[in-house]
Amino acid sequence: MSGYTDGFVIPIPKGKIEEYRKMAEAANEVWLEHGVLDYKECIGEDLAANKDCGSFPDSLGIKEDEVVIFAWISYKSREHRDEVNAKVMKDPRIAGMCESGEMPFDPTRMLYGGFEVFVSKDPVQ
Repeated sequence: MSGYTDGFVIPIPKGKIEEYRKMAEAANEVWLEHGVLDYKECIGEDLAANKDCGSFPDSLGIKEDEVVIFAWISYKSREHRDEVNAKVMKDPRIAGMCESGEMPFDPTRMLYGGFEVFVSKDPVQ
C-alpha cells in the first residue's frame, strides 16, 4: 500500500466560516500547484453523538457558536508530503497567512497528524 495523508480537525467560529473558506480556497490552490494528489476541506453537518460512539463536538469541546472542519491532503508518500510541504511553506501566499497572526480559528485547538495509507480501494469509474 502506498500513499500518505495529512489530516486536520479544526473548530471554527460560525461567524468566521466565510473567512475560513476564502483562506482554505487559497490554500487549496497552493497545495495543488505544488503537487498534492487531493485536497479536501469539509464542514460538519451530521455530528450528533449516538449511543455507540463519541462525537466531534463532545470530544473537541465545540461551543454552540462553532462548527467543525474535517480536512485532508493526500500525497504519493511521506517523502512526497515532505517535499510538497517544504515548497508550500516557502510560498509567499501561505507564508503571508501564517505570519499575519489573523487566522479565522484558534490554531492551538486544531488537531493535525500525518498518516500512512493503511487500506485503500479506488472507486470503480
